[in-house]
Amino acid sequence: MQLRYSYRAYPGASRRAALARAFGCVRVVWNDCLRDRREAHAAGLPYVSSAELSRRRITQAKRTEARAWLADVSAVVLQQSPRDLDAAYRNFFDSRKGKRRGPEVSPPRFKSKKDSAQSIRLTTNAFSLRENGTVYVAKVGDIRVKWSRRLPVAPTSLTVTKDASGRYFMSFVVDTDPDMLPELDAEVGIDLGLATFAVLSDGTRISSPKFLRRAEKKLKRLQKDLSRKAKGSKNRAKARIRVAQQHARVADRRRDWHHKASTRIIRANQAVYVEDLAVSGLARTKLAKSVHDAGWSAFVAMLEYKAQRHGRYFGRIGRFEPTSQVCSTCGIKDGPKPLSVREWTCKGCGTVHDRDDNASKNTLAAGRADRLNASQSAGKTRARVPAPRVEAGSHRDGQSAVAGIPGL
Repeated sequence: MQLRYSYRAYPGASRRAALARAFGCVRVVWNDCLRDRREAHAAGLPYVSSAELSRRRITQAKRTEARAWLADVSAVVLQQSPRDLDAAYRNFFDSRKGKRRGPEVSPPRFKSKKDSAQSIRLTTNAFSLRENGTVYVAKVGDIRVKWSRRLPVAPTSLTVTKDASGRYFMSFVVDTDPDMLPELDAEVGIDLGLATFAVLSDGTRISSPKFLRRAEKKLKRLQKDLSRKAKGSKNRAKARIRVAQQHARVADRRRDWHHKASTRIIRANQAVYVEDLAVSGLARTKLAKSVHDAGWSAFVAMLEYKAQRHGRYFGRIGRFEPTSQVCSTCGIKDGPKPLSVREWTCKGCGTVHDRDDNASKNTLAAGRADRLNASQSAGKTRARVPAPRVEAGSHRDGQSAVAGIPGL
């Protein structure tokens, strides 16, 4: 499986200038390629291929006086712009055709030097790890990195990013084998909320840290200070960075807390089930700030990839499953209830339920049922596939191939 390891980088003044040139050149190539495709579409011409864009906007552009400075940066980072543009268009077309899950993706847009984050991507022939702990980036130089943990294997690609607060990060992609944990008998259903971040079916309750709410007072003061600065002034730029740094502290604390909580849950349970929440819809209500502060989507994504990494099972139940309406003891549906009702008594068996505890137990039961149905359906499907007559081989992506059928 592929994993991404991110580290804080500390480039010197000359390295920061070289990275700024690289960010700018990548942005210019992206905008030139996007402009060519938009003009071709408006004129009714065929779709411009990435190879043609690379030849026109990189190879030939370097020979012109207007774009001669593109030669000052590595050609590898420039070649990533047409590829990234292809991926952006592919996501947009798949979203319009219904082939891509999630909300509808907008078409690619032009990039600005005022964008909050800038980045470049490099393949293995454009960077190397030094023995002294620095990372060499082509036409930039050696950059000091804070190695918070070791890389399990040699990386296959590198992304250098500068965020809105002026911090630099290096993100390495590695191909590694899953780190299987010992099998357990415990399974858990999770009900996510706002007052209590998560209630587990085993009775565990995780309080909500509310990092943004705790930082609101300081953020309000910093944002008021920013609004008083003249637009375009250096003082306004400094005030904007102070606001971005405070937001970065909140995001870092939330991410660290998510990692620790998700790791504990994955290590303690063989199977984890959560509800497929409509976070984007809840983020448009009066609870929007609290929903964003909780960070449910990031937390669930961590549970999913950590379950895959450690050999655990992760399942999502349907968002319309009536987990808060059904009695987890007798199974009678008691009807919808407003959020103000935190406890209720079942009319069928008389059991007094805590709303969140009951929902977590119903999530566990629904997840187990979905998993059983999926296993039975998979067994029927596999029964129709003829037995292979050759031995299984291994692929570089970690999947197996039997009789020419990948993944079996």
